[in-house]
Amino acid sequence: MGWTGNPSTTDDNGHFAAAQESLAVSNDVQNRKAVRVVAGRCIDAADCAEMLAMLGLDAEQALSVR
Repeated sequence: MGWTGNPSTTDDNGHFAAAQESLAVSNDVQNRKAVRVVAGRCIDAADCAEMLAMLGLDAEQALSVR
């Protein structure tokens, strides 16, 4: 017995897109918090830039307004 439905007519595509958008928003929030914590604990700008680079965070991207 085979499945004969059309995958483009299911609502799964919409749910997947919504889940991906939710994940992106969640990641943005976490990155912004991480950048602020790191920046608050660093001694100077060079230390901050080095720590953010080690963590794979981009301060300009994290702090920009979407």
